[in-house]
Amino acid sequence: MTTNPTDANPTTPTGDPYAAEQRQTTEGPVYTLTGGDWDQVLEDATHDERMVINLGPQHPSTHGVLRLVIEIEGETVTQARSVIGYLHTGIEKNCEYRTWTQGVTFITRTDYLAPLSHEAAYCMGVEKLLGIEAPRRAQLIRQLLLEINRISSHFVYLATGGMELGSTTAAALGFREREVLLHTLEYITGLRMNHAFIRPGGVAQDLPADWKDYLTKFVKTMEERITMYHKLFTGQPVWRNRLKDVGYLPLDGCLALGITGPVLRSAGLAWDLRKVEPYLAYDEVDFEVPTSTDADCWARYLIRMEEMDQSLKIIKQTMKLLEPGPVMVEDKKVAWPAQLTIGPDGMGNSLEHVRKIMGQSMESLIHHFKLVTEGFHVPAGQVYQPIESPRGELGYHLVSDGGTRPLRVHAREPSFVNLQAMPAMSEGGLIADLIAAVASIDPVMGGVDR
Repeated sequence: MTTNPTDANPTTPTGDPYAAEQRQTTEGPVYTLTGGDWDQVLEDATHDERMVINLGPQHPSTHGVLRLVIEIEGETVTQARSVIGYLHTGIEKNCEYRTWTQGVTFITRTDYLAPLSHEAAYCMGVEKLLGIEAPRRAQLIRQLLLEINRISSHFVYLATGGMELGSTTAAALGFREREVLLHTLEYITGLRMNHAFIRPGGVAQDLPADWKDYLTKFVKTMEERITMYHKLFTGQPVWRNRLKDVGYLPLDGCLALGITGPVLRSAGLAWDLRKVEPYLAYDEVDFEVPTSTDADCWARYLIRMEEMDQSLKIIKQTMKLLEPGPVMVEDKKVAWPAQLTIGPDGMGNSLEHVRKIMGQSMESLIHHFKLVTEGFHVPAGQVYQPIESPRGELGYHLVSDGGTRPLRVHAREPSFVNLQAMPAMSEGGLIADLIAAVASIDPVMGGVDR
């Protein structure tokens, strides 16, 4: 194409409306680009060339330290693969070098959004090997904590998933609610995360004296907030259209891949271990298992919202079941010291508690020392203990050789298993929908890479 640089407003000899026009200025030639409708502009853009790109491992839309290697043709994902291991901690292996009770401090760091689920599953497995059962009050406290933690985890799903889709409102509000929930967990356990509060034989402490008033206010606040989210997001056409018919995975695909949790229930199967294989006191409370047959990101959003409502119902009923009683087994050869008195700095035992221990017999002091440093013996055997975590079936396979340390600890982590669904949900769709699909799986990379 040639133009006359002296023309003030030249036209192209070919009459091509998309060719760049040029005019001369004191600073040099200036080009004016024009275009037509996108359908016409892209008519000649279809080709067979494909590009392989990386999303992550550090990327604002990969839901954690996850690397996605995707092959794309234009904006369409033709192949997707996940690359994991960037957050590897060796938690399972480390448990082999600690006592059974000390192992709790490792496994609570696996899924850092649902640490109490890991504590509960692990400790229930240890108790099965020991042939003991935690006191009823301890089991009810565990149930309270698990449901509070479930709500907290689902709010982070909403916050991070919303942020990845461009909703800063979802991010800000979701983490605001999580703060309320973390304050509640801190009020009960002393820590916001990584609690190590559930221990073999029971829990570390009883509930605070004013727990009933505190939790009643907490439930009321959460009920109001969840109603607000339905107004803000469920009824929002942009939010619905962004998730509807995206990340489709039907029931047969879920079963073939071993998918559990909200992703499985979004495909129509009401599989929830709290119902089908009850543990703790879940068979004593009334709640529903929400399902859908839409099998898309929108259905997973609605299910998690409804699960938060159901968790509040469980919390209210569990509070009514709580009666005074011990929170740790009576067997002093297993029970780590509970009912501790914390020092004024919030760290360690108070002087009063130390004097109480030292004032007992020398044999009691020696036993206390050996129990904490060496741990207790667990009969040889193996056990698998599953529970329903916020992401699906979380199970612990524990193997004992009769010693004071585990021979093997392995977690059936739902984030790891569910992440297999990513290619099935995403291939053939757009890159933007890949981000929505991964968010709807809600993987926690600490659990994937444990």
